[in-house]
Amino acid sequence: MAKYLLLKHYRGAPAAGNDVPMDRWTPDEVTAHIGFMNDLAGRLEAAGELVDAQALAPEGTWVRYDGPGRPAVTDGPFAETKDLVAGWMAIDVDSHERALEVAAELSSAPGAGGEPLHEWLELRPFLEQPPTITE
Repeated sequence: MAKYLLLKHYRGAPAAGNDVPMDRWTPDEVTAHIGFMNDLAGRLEAAGELVDAQALAPEGTWVRYDGPGRPAVTDGPFAETKDLVAGWMAIDVDSHERALEVAAELSSAPGAGGEPLHEWLELRPFLEQPPTITE
């Protein structure tokens, strides 16, 4: 089994095929989208492939250590690019091919007009072992 993180970018990713921002969807369109996400998560959970999934609020803050007692804080969550990750899903699947299948299905979630979003998702494998340094 291999673990993957699927990142849903709200801003900063290539434009989705159905590129109407969620804040312009009707309440029924939002309900259909959330229902699709819950259904997919339920099927993945039943198959033992879901690790976790969460939606993220648009607000965020960058923080770094800037000396004792002085965390540096800036607007965010992504101050340099103004990217915004809307949510994520962690899966544990048998192969990279299966991870691609799950990501493709997630990309087909309905959006405005009930049409599939065809959104781009970032698929990242978990780092299973730290890199080995040889001399």
